[in-house]
Amino acid sequence: MKKVAFRTRMKELRAREDLTQEQLADRVEVRRETIGHIEHGRYNPSLTLAYLISRALNSTMEEIFIFREDEV
Repeated sequence: MKKVAFRTRMKELRAREDLTQEQLADRVEVRRETIGHIEHGRYNPSLTLAYLISRALNSTMEEIFIFREDEV
């Protein structure tokens, strides 16, 4: 079985766009806490939310969300 590791570049790309967590949350219509949880790897966004975040950050989902598969 493969284990999938997930990390995000949201914080870095959010800073590039000069956005606070609150501003990004407003743009994608979620709570600020949701953005914080995603940035810290405590929550995996739905595909729809990942898409909205990528649009708000002028990036692609592949730039923001990085997956790595490891054999277990």
